[in-house]
Amino acid sequence: MLIVGRIGKPHGIRGEVTVEVRTDEPEARFAPGSVLRTEPGAVPPPAPAPASGAVYRVPETLTVESARWHQGRLLVAFEGVLDRDVAEALRGTLVGVDSADVAPPEDPEEFHDHQLVGLSVVTPTGERLGEVARIDHAPASDLLVLRRPEGKTALIPFVRAIVPEVDLAGGRVVVDPPGGLLDL
Repeated sequence: MLIVGRIGKPHGIRGEVTVEVRTDEPEARFAPGSVLRTEPGAVPPPAPAPASGAVYRVPETLTVESARWHQGRLLVAFEGVLDRDVAEALRGTLVGVDSADVAPPEDPEEFHDHQLVGLSVVTPTGERLGEVARIDHAPASDLLVLRRPEGKTALIPFVRAIVPEVDLAGGRVVVDPPGGLLDL
C-alpha cells in the first residue's frame, strides 16, 4: 500500500477531517469518488464512546465525497462520515492506494516508499549496514529508518549528500554517513 495521507482532527460538526498529505498528487488521490484503503493497526486506541454510546470501527476503505483546501490544509469529507464523533474515530488513520495501481515516478530521482522498504543498505565500499525498515516523512526531509543487524534502528536523512545512490534493480541503497550518524 502506498500511503497518501494521515487523517487528523475533525473540522466542524459535519464529519470533515483534516488530512496530513503524503503525496505529490493530492488533487488526484483525494478526488471525489477515490477509494482509499485504511492502514490496519495505524489507528490509536479507540477514543471514549460518544454520548450516544455508539462504537465506530474504521472501515477497510473510505470513499472521498469531497476535498478542499482551507488555510493550507486539506479538508476531506468521506462517504458515511456524517458527524464529528465518527470523524474523531478516524483520527490517526493512514490512508493509501494499492501500489500496483500507481505508475512508477517518471523522475529517476523519485521513489515510492514501498520501493525502498526492504532494500539492503551498504556503504560506498560495500559494507552492509542493515536494511530499510520504513520511510519517515519529517518536515525537513524524508528519513530512511535503517534496521541494523544487531536489532537497533538508525535514522538517515534521505538527501543526496548522504544517500548518493539508490539501485532498485540491485536491491540496495548506498549510504555515505557522516561520522557518528549511525551511533545516535
